[in-house]
Amino acid sequence: MEEAGVGFRKELVSKLLNLHFRDKKTKVSTDALQLMAEMLKIFVVEAAVRGVRQAQAEDLPRVDVDQLEKVLPQLLLDF
Repeated sequence: MEEAGVGFRKELVSKLLNLHFRDKKTKVSTDALQLMAEMLKIFVVEAAVRGVRQAQAEDLPRVDVDQLEKVLPQLLLDF
């Protein structure tokens, strides 16, 4: 079920990380970028799965922002 090549681009991950660095001279290695991209991918997939489960629990045919908002607090605690 896992597709090759699906994930976050290194440039995007680098920009996201750099937004939160206090020292603008901080560099991120390629390995760190790959690891962070994989973590983001796992987080997004987990959010989607939990959103689907929430929608099913509410007998809804599709996931909406409301379901994601309901699962987000627990998801953030798990990570």
